[in-house]
Amino acid sequence: MKREKLTFALPKGRLLKDAVKLLSEVGIDASSTLEKTRKLIFESDEFKFILVKPMDVPTYVYYGAADLGIAGKDVIDEKGLEVYEPLDLKFGFCRLCVAEPVDIAEPYDIEKLSFIKVATKFPRITDKYFRSRGVHPEIIELYGSVEIAPLLGLSERIVDLVQTGTTLKANGLREADTILISTARLIVNRASLKTKYDKVKPIIDAIKRCI
Repeated sequence: MKREKLTFALPKGRLLKDAVKLLSEVGIDASSTLEKTRKLIFESDEFKFILVKPMDVPTYVYYGAADLGIAGKDVIDEKGLEVYEPLDLKFGFCRLCVAEPVDIAEPYDIEKLSFIKVATKFPRITDKYFRSRGVHPEIIELYGSVEIAPLLGLSERIVDLVQTGTTLKANGLREADTILISTARLIVNRASLKTKYDKVKPIIDAIKRCI
């Protein structure tokens, strides 16, 4: 009888190499996902790996198309889906920040704000952050070049993911506040944790020992 393979959803981009490295350290070979190819599904003897956009990892896991996945905390919080999140994987550190032009007339002070016009690709987190502090946000959703929004008068400030801050500085912006510190997390489909417990739990334990 053919054994059913567990499916891992892995994020394209900045987290992929570290994710593959971590999995290899616990005996899971996902190196095929690093090949320069247009393939998005890869298989080993025991696992199936799907390569998807980072923002889609929680969706694949939540709906059971993947049993496990690796995603940034920023992505998990933005999607707001009920997935089991057992481990902080300790890589992929970045900050989700409020940023503003360096020459803004009134520098950021949330205690003085009642309204803010902000551009971001994280509308859910942004709305929750400002409303919890009594500020009404007008959110403009952008999914690229968000840094230029204040410079063109589209918004007063932005909320974006920052690693070094170099791009902000190059576009005349500065960090004004930090909303959250994001790292990569292991996430698990809740049904898979129950129905495939004997397969899923040893993976969680092995990764926990490794980190």
